[in-house]
Amino acid sequence: MSRGLLVCSPLGLEARAVRRGLGDGGEVRRTGYGPARAAGQAARVRDGAFGQIAVAGVGGGIGPDLELGDVVVGSEVSRIGAADSARCPSAPLLAGELRRAGLRAVTGKIVTVDHLFRRGQHEKLVREGAAAVDMESAPLLDAAAGRPAAVLRAISDTPRRPLLSPWAVPGGIAALRSLRLSAPVLARWAAACGPRRVLLAGPRSFCAGVERAIEIVERVLEQHGPPVYVRKQIVHNKVVVTDLEGRGAIFVDELDQVPDGAIVVFSAHGVSPEVRRDADDRGLQAIDATCPLVSKVHAEARRFAADGYEVAFIGHAGHEEVEGTLGEAPQAMTLVETIDDVASLRPRDPQKIAFLMQTTLSADEASGIADALVERFPAARRPGSDDICYATTNRQLAVRAIADESDVLLVAGSTNSSNSKRLVEVAERAGTPAYLIDGPEDIELGWLTGASVVGLTAGASAPPAVVGQIIDALSGLGTVEVSERVVATESIRFGLPKELKR
Repeated sequence: MSRGLLVCSPLGLEARAVRRGLGDGGEVRRTGYGPARAAGQAARVRDGAFGQIAVAGVGGGIGPDLELGDVVVGSEVSRIGAADSARCPSAPLLAGELRRAGLRAVTGKIVTVDHLFRRGQHEKLVREGAAAVDMESAPLLDAAAGRPAAVLRAISDTPRRPLLSPWAVPGGIAALRSLRLSAPVLARWAAACGPRRVLLAGPRSFCAGVERAIEIVERVLEQHGPPVYVRKQIVHNKVVVTDLEGRGAIFVDELDQVPDGAIVVFSAHGVSPEVRRDADDRGLQAIDATCPLVSKVHAEARRFAADGYEVAFIGHAGHEEVEGTLGEAPQAMTLVETIDDVASLRPRDPQKIAFLMQTTLSADEASGIADALVERFPAARRPGSDDICYATTNRQLAVRAIADESDVLLVAGSTNSSNSKRLVEVAERAGTPAYLIDGPEDIELGWLTGASVVGLTAGASAPPAVVGQIIDALSGLGTVEVSERVVATESIRFGLPKELKR
């Protein structure tokens, strides 16, 4: 997919460091010091036959948390005082790969200046969102002429470790080492570049239960102000949790971490009656964000147990939904994770057995275990309606619809999200490599090398915005054509708890 990588490094020391790390992975060109020389080189190479361009050199760190040897990958690059800037959309992909290579890397704005900054001159740029300064990147990017472009600067000085100080030598050594170690990553970035098609699965992302749970926490924060305590993660997604934490939500593992009398929200996965009793005993103001479809399974468990049935609960050990559901009738319920577990069941009365399912299972996996239960216990009672959530089923069907056409499939979702992990498994059963990611920085460039069609979906707990961020990052590797396959339209909405209704 690539016609070759051109790396522009301003100084000879920088060019040598990059060349040592890059090997035969591309051409390294010394472009000279300062904006005037950079502009001249850009004009000369603009019409070259390269496929991608990267600017790699040392730079001055002005972000508050940067250390010597850190790498700043430019998400945008501008000239000082200029209103416009050049975007580098693939920056999150490159930064993530650098971190996996053992480097401290961040994305941020890089500003090209025309003189060495002195102490105190960087505050204005920091307020404008800049992370680093250099003297060449903005004019050199003009040579990209629409081709994929990346900028990385290894930090040789910071406001606390200024260039004109005894820190100059160790700072330069640390920066040059980082440049050398970054060069193989640039080669992987170039190998992943090229035009591709993104095939979206529909539906994807938030379901009604997740939207309701998040809205509950937002409403409680709005009506009562922070802090608001949430038992467990409100939904299993790192992006959602981090966002709510920034607004004042405090996530705890157990109720003993919640002050007496405080407000606590129960997560979408549900809780056992024991947890509810504990909240009452502590005088906590509990607000229930349990998904109504999970509440349905809880009610079925209570009903079957009250009627004298032993209940086989098909699910995964350790998941919060499973723990909450088993807690509804612990003496009458047994967790069944595999078909082999069915063989070990020893009910008191084989005529009085029923089964229920975790809502976020793979339909194929769950039906196989259910069939084994019915084969062994023909009188087994099924749930009154399908336990597996409509959104889980729809997202799995949507993945099946695009898997065969995809060279690789990306699932936006966190590692503790059951429904997201099931989407990966559905794709893999179709023979398509699939990977679970929280965002573009988790995408390994090797997954994309040679992949002209990328399937993309998001678990029911993953924000829709993450899908857009992934597409934007892929567009930094080459032109992207986006199409969508929709297998179902979802219109379900769940109401809020009475405590929050206006």
